Amino acid sequence: MNWKTVLAIYLLFWVMSAFLVLPFEARALRNARAEPVPGQEPGAPAMFRPGRIILWTTLLSTALFGLFYANYFEGWVTVDMLDVLH
Repeated sequence: MNWKTVLAIYLLFWVMSAFLVLPFEARALRNARAEPVPGQEPGAPAMFRPGRIILWTTLLSTALFGLFYANYFEGWVTVDMLDVLH
């Protein structure tokens, strides 16, 4: 597999993982019982930590991409196995 293809697929896994991680890291102000700044939306995150989100996203995407890459070379699940209408 070309290195550009590997990078593009990894970045797709990274973006999908970011959408999976974001809901677990966000705590709304009303749930955290924190005082909002005047004009701040009560549903806004109480403490936004982008470093932690990036770390968890990278760990999850690396694990998922590792499984994908191993499956690509080992052939654990192939397209023929997923064809249920033959």
